Amino acid sequence: MGFRSLQDCVRALEAAGELVVVDHPVDPRLEIAAIQRRLFRAGGPAVLFRHPRDTAFPILVNLYGTRRRVERIFADTLDRVRRLVELKIDPQAALQRPWRYWRAPLDALTMLPRSVGHGPALGHAIPLDRLPQVVSWPGDGGPFITLPAVYTEDPAAPGTRHSNLGMYRVQLAGNAYDPHHEVGLHYQLHRGIGIHHRRALDRGESLRVVITVGGAPALAVAAMMPLPEGLSELTFAGALAGHRIPMVRRPGRPAVYADADFAIEGTILPGTKPEGPFGDHLGYYARQHEFPVLHVDHVWHRPGAIWPATVVGRPPQEDTLFGWLVHELTGPIIPTVLPGVTSVHAVDAAGVHPLLLAVGSERYLPWRRSDRPAELLTQAAAILGQGQLSLAKYLLVVNGLDAPGLDAHDVPAFLHHLLERVDWRRDCHFHTETTIDTLDYSGSGFNAGSKLVVAGRGPAVRALPRELPAAVPLPPGFSTPRVCRPGIVALAGPAVEPRPVLAAPDEESIWKRCAAADWGADIDRLTAAIGSDHPLRPWPLVVVVDDPDFAAASLDNFLWVTFTRSNPAADVHGVEAGVRHKHWGCRGPLVIDARLKPHHAPPVEEDAEVGVRIDALCRRGGPLAGILG
Repeated sequence: MGFRSLQDCVRALEAAGELVVVDHPVDPRLEIAAIQRRLFRAGGPAVLFRHPRDTAFPILVNLYGTRRRVERIFADTLDRVRRLVELKIDPQAALQRPWRYWRAPLDALTMLPRSVGHGPALGHAIPLDRLPQVVSWPGDGGPFITLPAVYTEDPAAPGTRHSNLGMYRVQLAGNAYDPHHEVGLHYQLHRGIGIHHRRALDRGESLRVVITVGGAPALAVAAMMPLPEGLSELTFAGALAGHRIPMVRRPGRPAVYADADFAIEGTILPGTKPEGPFGDHLGYYARQHEFPVLHVDHVWHRPGAIWPATVVGRPPQEDTLFGWLVHELTGPIIPTVLPGVTSVHAVDAAGVHPLLLAVGSERYLPWRRSDRPAELLTQAAAILGQGQLSLAKYLLVVNGLDAPGLDAHDVPAFLHHLLERVDWRRDCHFHTETTIDTLDYSGSGFNAGSKLVVAGRGPAVRALPRELPAAVPLPPGFSTPRVCRPGIVALAGPAVEPRPVLAAPDEESIWKRCAAADWGADIDRLTAAIGSDHPLRPWPLVVVVDDPDFAAASLDNFLWVTFTRSNPAADVHGVEAGVRHKHWGCRGPLVIDARLKPHHAPPVEEDAEVGVRIDALCRRGGPLAGILG
């Protein structure tokens, strides 16, 4: 009934043909990550590197790499968790269908963590620098833990009941860290650890932290679940694991997950140190910034410990499957939390937070025919008030009553529906001088930028064009128009110089210089040229990019380029734009400037020499032959 340890999971997957053991010594610096990326793209097995270089511990990758494998790992518990979710939505269901929910009381008991006096996780003590040093991208500032479960307790109410378990970035070495006693702890806005840290500071105390790696696969999933504030992730982990999570209680110190493979215990020091760079889930390098430092007191590991790792980068990556699992388990709850909203989709291909799609409903005044969004805007405000959803940069919301069955997860159908009926004069609603994702460098500063809500309802007002004429007149500097989707054109604009670079020693001055720049003048020339009889006039959305062929090559490319490289208040323009009663709108196409700009972070790219080495390992007779090719 669920896996109690990572070792149990590895043995079961190997027996099922879902995991391969590799004895060849592979380098944790760049090589293992490059292999992981290829495994995920190919839908390949999980791989256990039994003898990686420069470490005594096996390294496991691609554990969550396919839906089939995720469903196998949680085969005994997924349906039980779904039933608990159903009861959360409708408690009366247990009375109406008792045969379906007879196990619910027993399953609910598994959600309660249990206290134990000892556990395998505390079996052996080792120095910090003996942990596996996995580096994913050439520009990374050092090795990172990519699947950590960071555990803290409320300083005002110690214990598991008010604990927080989060997946926060942990830098093991590099920069100015003491390699024997310090690690970097990167956490962002709207994360539970921040509440605990604030309370500790208010009490004049240091915050104790335990970083665990490995253990039951349910722990990693629970650590990244966007659970409501006040609901312990340990309770969700117990339900998904199928057993009560054992926590080793120790007087005056936070609990340690008893079945973890590794546990790092320490205290957050006063002040900060530079953390990063790190290739992150938007597909760019998160640059070096000041973040808290954890002074490490102890490092433990269990007998036979395995180090699980993944790669973070331009989606889709392995963490895409985490997003799918979140939707599977929590999607039905959305209407109970957000009345009138039937589906919400944080679009993975666009880096998750930059683009949010939602299907709402205009339920009020049913006798009055109106095409003006009303309740949709109330629902949009509610969505932006929900935890991590508040980090959305673009929120596109439509009326599901106009197209019954429309789901926000069907991105092509959603975009088609919206663009057929959106009125750019009325339906753009900006939020300026606000917060955006810490990892998003398209804004006006660290965590600073803008948002755009587009709300569309009513009957279609246009048929979306699908083809461009052979000749499209464009101003000097603009060229190569390409059709991305029905109603969407990408074209090349004048290159912005200088290009983004990884080294950014003076980030604030870069943002200030960019704030004074006038890249909009380029776009003004374009919008002025699109008159009433221009070939681009019927196209509701025009995106200016550096490489139109790349943007038009796939829907994922279009989404990634458009929504990760633009800041709505600065980069959204329009043909015949104007302001009326302080509301911005445009009569012609909406134009988004998605060119790379100097303040943007550079995209992550693989190391060519590492790629050559991996190619050699994959050739016939090589240690990866038959696994990757």
